[in-house]
Amino acid sequence: MHNQVFTFVLKIASEELSLTGLDIGVDSTMIEANAAMKSIVRKQTGEDWKEYLKGLMIEAGEIEEDDEPNDEDLRRFDRKRSKNGEKNVSNTDWESPTDPDSRIVKMKDGRTHLGYKIEHVVDLETELILHAEVHHGTDHDTQTLIGNVVSAQVNLDEAEMDAEIMNVVADKGYYKAEVLTQLQWMELTAHIPEKSNATKLSRSDLHYWSRLMNRLETRSRRGRKKQRLRSERVERSFAHSCETGGARRSRLRGLGEIRKRYSIHAAARNLSLVLRKLLGAGTPRGLMGLWRRFASRFPLEMLQKRISACRETINRLQTDLKTNFRNQFGIHKNAILYQVKTTR
Repeated sequence: MHNQVFTFVLKIASEELSLTGLDIGVDSTMIEANAAMKSIVRKQTGEDWKEYLKGLMIEAGEIEEDDEPNDEDLRRFDRKRSKNGEKNVSNTDWESPTDPDSRIVKMKDGRTHLGYKIEHVVDLETELILHAEVHHGTDHDTQTLIGNVVSAQVNLDEAEMDAEIMNVVADKGYYKAEVLTQLQWMELTAHIPEKSNATKLSRSDLHYWSRLMNRLETRSRRGRKKQRLRSERVERSFAHSCETGGARRSRLRGLGEIRKRYSIHAAARNLSLVLRKLLGAGTPRGLMGLWRRFASRFPLEMLQKRISACRETINRLQTDLKTNFRNQFGIHKNAILYQVKTTR
């Protein structure tokens, strides 16, 4: 149902914005899960963090087995382990009991948190999100690129669009020789910058031609232009969806539920692009500009006159209502007094 809603909105948006779908940009970001690092437990034993630190303190001879360290002692011992480089929190050993699908990841601001990875496939011409997917936080970009590109083409086909993806633009985090070969086999042109530690080109390499074509396309003037569009428009989709749209932290738990919620979120973002074209306004931060345009059309003196006129009208209506109420109340009061006198 959620995918059908996303496809329905994509069909409307593609008709209004004249979607071609030739060039797509792919990028990913991290969002916080609805779980705290303090609640993680060991997969093997089920111990929480405090019980785990207590066992390490007993092994190190810091305390006896019968001793019960307080929170300050545990924090001090944990800081000592961090300085010595002994502290390591791995997804293979730890998990969240409230959200087992979440993974321990590092956010953009450097914090370590339980989270998920969100990936956008964006049309570089219209800025429409062709596909939005939520993955485990530990899934590498090279593992999810091909699947997301295929899903984007499937969404275009289900939206009854004749658009066909031709160019795939991504950053160097997606660079891998096997991925380039798969894109070439799918008759797609890759624009992915090489990593600094990439091996040198050799004709004996099985992926020689795919790497060579990717290098030529990336270093060309057309390829540099596409990279600039990707860094601008794909990042803008994350800013509108995650930052201004409030999706940087998930309120649900479980990979399936978060995928459903975020697909509707991405559909709403596509719908905002259509409204912005039809109404001329509608950006997440466009309220300030709308107010400025309104103020420029109506000077301050005119606004003050209209406000004062509205106030006079409201005061007059209040006076009329009070007068009518008093008159009606006086009539009923006199009638009640007359009935009382006649009954006596």
